[in-house]
Amino acid sequence: QVQLVESGGGSVQAGGSLRLSCAASGYTVSRYCMGWFRQALGQEREWVAGIDIGGSTRDANSVTGRFTIYKDNAKNTLYLQMNSLKPEDTGVYYCAASLQPLCFGSWSSETWFKYWGQGTQVTVSS
Repeated sequence: QVQLVESGGGSVQAGGSLRLSCAASGYTVSRYCMGWFRQALGQEREWVAGIDIGGSTRDANSVTGRFTIYKDNAKNTLYLQMNSLKPEDTGVYYCAASLQPLCFGSWSSETWFKYWGQGTQVTVSS
């Protein structure tokens, strides 16, 4: 049974940093395309960043230069380092895991991902 457990969310002031973790069990993070999504209150869930088996990454324009997605294969964990946080980054952040090694053109497609974590709340105050 695959489980993805996010942690690391919290409340910070604008300009601050957080690192989100997604610990996987029953799933090997090094072998597949994974991603982070977020959902603000009252809005649709949106893609934030993705990483594939080779370590190639993509991220949304709104977070480019501020967020970094990476994996620690030894810990079987996916991370999202978030710097220079803004109030508009507020939302619930979800880890997502696919069963494909590459993300191809589906970096931002929710349907590409089969497994989801429960989410972790990030709140950025101005």
